[in-house]
Amino acid sequence: MTTLALNRQPSTAWLGTLTRSREFSVFLALAILVAATVAANPRFLSAQSTKDLLLNSSILVILAVGQAIVIVTKNVDLSVGSVLGLTAFATGKIFIALPDLPVVAMLAIGVGLGALLGAVNGALIAVAKVPSLVVTLGTLYIFRGVDFAWAQGQQISPSNLPEAFLALGSGAVLGLPYLALIALAVVIAFGLYLRNYRSGREFYAIGSDVLAARLYGIGVGRKVFTAFAISGALAGLAGIIYAAKYGNLDATAGQGLELNVVAAAVVGGVAIAGGVGTVYGAAIGAVLLTTITSALPVLGVSPFWQRAMIGALILASIALDRYLALRTERRLRGHDRHAG
Repeated sequence: MTTLALNRQPSTAWLGTLTRSREFSVFLALAILVAATVAANPRFLSAQSTKDLLLNSSILVILAVGQAIVIVTKNVDLSVGSVLGLTAFATGKIFIALPDLPVVAMLAIGVGLGALLGAVNGALIAVAKVPSLVVTLGTLYIFRGVDFAWAQGQQISPSNLPEAFLALGSGAVLGLPYLALIALAVVIAFGLYLRNYRSGREFYAIGSDVLAARLYGIGVGRKVFTAFAISGALAGLAGIIYAAKYGNLDATAGQGLELNVVAAAVVGGVAIAGGVGTVYGAAIGAVLLTTITSALPVLGVSPFWQRAMIGALILASIALDRYLALRTERRLRGHDRHAG
């Protein structure tokens, strides 16, 4: 009997770990929301509705991945909406000047522009030692101001963009939109990087205890700079995807999106105090927030309650983080007493 019990333990341990994870809790909340909405209207999960949901989630998922990497270092990036807007408008202007530019080249330019803007944030925070909240709040307005000054009321229409580029925003393979596949690739790539590589785990070390990270020899300033450059690069990628999806571009693209991005990461279990969370949870949080937006009208709830529900989710997530932190602290103290 003992042998059987020992043999079963490893095979079921993953199930206990899965059900205790924050990602599972958020996924369960998403599943309940979808089930309740389908019960009210079975067409909520029709092929077209599911495709629209995936398309609408893609941009927020990519932004949430970058935001999660920044938040685990105990920082925040409020400029991502403006970086997206500036990159999206730049995409339209570049295609007007160079209509034969390959889509892959445009992707590289957009990601590079976003990384450059993110590097500005990272340099000000890592070198000048200015709090990230202050820096990114400032660049949020600066980048948006540059966008407005550049656009001067001009609007770019889909007719100004190449067909091959617009196909990126509307095309699909085996029913899955290209944009959703790009977002999925981003989540998996950064999820594996943060979990399996030492340089990825160093982001968590900084957010957990910055002094200990320095004593351990981690270049804190360099890692924080890298986190913001990654966030900017992913915001640049999201800007190109925005341009491909909507086609109509002006200086207001992505305005106000930054708060939804922070909310997605926090709801997805990324602790605002740093050091805890995964990009998988942030991605599920982004899908949950997008689904709430689509589900409220189906459930007969006024859209005015959308913000209130998102706020309640954020407060619940922070309360849960605090509870888990206190429980872990008590467990460690008990372990120390027994060890002594």
